[in-house]
Amino acid sequence: MPRFSSGQAMGMMEDFAHARLPGRMSYEWTALSYQEKLVGNQAYLIFALSLILVYLVLAAQYESWSDPAAVILTVPMSLVGIMIALFVRRFPVDLYTQIGLVLMTALAAKNAILIVEFARELSAGGMTAEEAAVEAARRRFRPILMTSIAFIFGVLPLLTARGAGAASQQAIGTVVFGGMLASTILAMPFVPIFYIVMHRVGHRRRAEVAATPAH
Repeated sequence: MPRFSSGQAMGMMEDFAHARLPGRMSYEWTALSYQEKLVGNQAYLIFALSLILVYLVLAAQYESWSDPAAVILTVPMSLVGIMIALFVRRFPVDLYTQIGLVLMTALAAKNAILIVEFARELSAGGMTAEEAAVEAARRRFRPILMTSIAFIFGVLPLLTARGAGAASQQAIGTVVFGGMLASTILAMPFVPIFYIVMHRVGHRRRAEVAATPAH
C-alpha cells in the first residue's frame, strides 16, 4: 500500500540525484513519470474545465442556464466520498487519483441528469417544479440505485488488484468506488432540492428580464 504520492517519490529521487551525482552527470524522466512532470498540477485545471464542459453541453441541450446548475452542484458532493475513501486506504493524491477525479465528473453527473431531465419533462406537462422534482426522484430512484450498485460492485476487483500495475488500479478504483458511493447516497437526495432552487432562480431571472423595458 503506497504511503507517498508519485510526485513525492519523484521529488525524493531528484533531491538524491542532486546530492549524489557528480556535477557532469544529470538525469531525466521517461514514460509516465515524464508525463506527470510535464503536466504538473494541470489535472486540477482539467477537472474544472470538465465541469464547465458538462455545464455548457447541458445548457445547450436544455436551452437554459439554470437547470444544468442543478446537475453540476451534485458533482462536488462526490468529492466527500473520494476523500474518505483515500483517507481510509491511506492513498496519496497522485496522477492516478487525479485521473479518477476527472472520470467521476461524468459518473457523478449521470445520476443527476436522469432526475433533472425527467423533472423537466414533468414540468412541461403541467406539474409545478416541486411536484416534478419529487415525482422524478421517486420514479428514477430504483433504476439509478440498481445501476449505481452494479457499477460499485463492478469496480471492486480494482480495489483488490494484485500484480503488475496494481497500484494504479487500486488508486483509480478507490476514487471511483468512494465517489460513486457518495454520489448515490449523499448527492441523490439533494438533486430535487437543487432543481427546485435553480428553477426558481431561472424563473425569477426570466421575470426580471421580461419586466425590463426595452430601449
